[in-house]
Amino acid sequence: MAKKLRIELIRSVIGQKPDKRATVRSLGLKKINSVVEHEDNPSVRGMVSAVAHLVKCEEID
Repeated sequence: MAKKLRIELIRSVIGQKPDKRATVRSLGLKKINSVVEHEDNPSVRGMVSAVAHLVKCEEID
């Protein structure tokens, strides 16, 4: 079974640059404390690292 990432928005995107807001939105996060699960692949890892100061990420099986 492929690994998944559980991503949670923990900080607001207010005051962030538009590209950071777009990255959070493309991950599927809308409100603070919203949670999404994505397959673990390099593109999702790159998006998470770009907004690491706004999200919390953990690996799940």
